[in-house]
Amino acid sequence: MNEREIHYLCGLPRSGNTILSTILNQNPNIAATANSIITEIFKDLHSLKNSDVFQNYPDHNSYNNVIKSVIPEYYKNWKEPIIIDRGPWGAPNNLKFLKHYVNPNPKIVILVRDVLEVLASFIEWSDKNYDAFINKLGTNDTEKKCDLLMNPDGLIIKELIAIKHLVDHHPGTYKLVDYNDLVKNPEKIIKEIYKFYGIKLFKHNFKSLKQFEVNGISYDDKVVGANLHTIKTRGINKTKRDIKKILPKSIIKKYANLNVWLPSKES
Repeated sequence: MNEREIHYLCGLPRSGNTILSTILNQNPNIAATANSIITEIFKDLHSLKNSDVFQNYPDHNSYNNVIKSVIPEYYKNWKEPIIIDRGPWGAPNNLKFLKHYVNPNPKIVILVRDVLEVLASFIEWSDKNYDAFINKLGTNDTEKKCDLLMNPDGLIIKELIAIKHLVDHHPGTYKLVDYNDLVKNPEKIIKEIYKFYGIKLFKHNFKSLKQFEVNGISYDDKVVGANLHTIKTRGINKTKRDIKKILPKSIIKKYANLNVWLPSKES
């Protein structure tokens, strides 16, 4: 079997990750993953290198062999020749690991969306789903929910840091895809993604989608709350929502300028 082709996907939550992966997976040669654990494996391996056991017997060559084998072994039994691994690849340590041990020239698609739209999407989802993880954070107050979602250790801020790191320090490594462009003109955006990855074009069906599944496995949203990764299957349409009616004025003011991928005068 020829060497498997690996590309990467990262971005803000509620920004079309599941829709994009579902579309790409129509191509029988592509497996666009769910949230991957590979960056977590790398993180654990990195911590092992700092352990007393390793420092006592620093076998760097064997350690490097293990790291280099992680991605090939993880996807060893997947049938598709092209893997698009989704994870926080723009985070400084993850990208450093990826470039040093796996691929010095990775190609990363970054999905972005106005941060206020991301927050509004989360709040609207939590209002419709009692068991949403946001509703288990100890408050029913929308402002407090948003502040908790924007916690420095939370997913949104971590992804914003990762995106800014890529944009500021790694030109040529990434391609930005705005959620609104994806839902407005999916065919155009998909063609651009194929060109960026260097993949042969495939005719996709944008009018009839299936719920996300890859390698025979679907999301188990009981972990985070019902329907977090459920998509509309009858075409691609942006949900109409009035941010000013969903988010308090204080939240809009506080988080209005966090679109770190835009030129500074616009963000």
